[in-house]
Amino acid sequence: MTEKLQPHFTRIIELLGEDPQREGLVDTPKRAAKAMEFLTSGYAQKLDDVVNGAVFESNTDEMVVIRGIELYSLCEHHLLPFIGHCHIAYIPNGKVLGLSKFARIVDMFSRRFQIQENLTKQIADAVLDVTNAKGVGVIVEAKHMCMMMRGVQKQDSSMLSSVMLGAMRNSQASRDEFLRLIGK
Repeated sequence: MTEKLQPHFTRIIELLGEDPQREGLVDTPKRAAKAMEFLTSGYAQKLDDVVNGAVFESNTDEMVVIRGIELYSLCEHHLLPFIGHCHIAYIPNGKVLGLSKFARIVDMFSRRFQIQENLTKQIADAVLDVTNAKGVGVIVEAKHMCMMMRGVQKQDSSMLSSVMLGAMRNSQASRDEFLRLIGK
């Protein structure tokens, strides 16, 4: 993939009026192609492979919360980064998911061209699908470079999005517990 992307980055540099043979830019197309390949690696991943069978029987039925999972994504409108944190809660229904798999699920969906609202829903749907939980809640809080570096240029802005499924949607007490546990 890097080899296919590289000439396009060379052309972009040329179209912007720079010399791709200038010392500081000679290797930039290759580095940019590798970076783009990594930043969009979620397209090559499948949920079953990411989870890799790490779903375990458990008799716990109390809420499990994973806070502060870092995320980095590219907005599909400008291909600029948005950066933030994801908080996930679920109420197990006989099965729990290995802890690292939550971060891997977040990464898989984040490493695609994305809008935050869809990212939040994809994560929630995936956790529900994998665990068959009684309820799932996901909150993503992120800063969007497309709003900070260009356009309205609002440096202190951030966006929060949430998706609540099952008992997390239907029970105000469960929602309140989730928000309290993540400090919101």
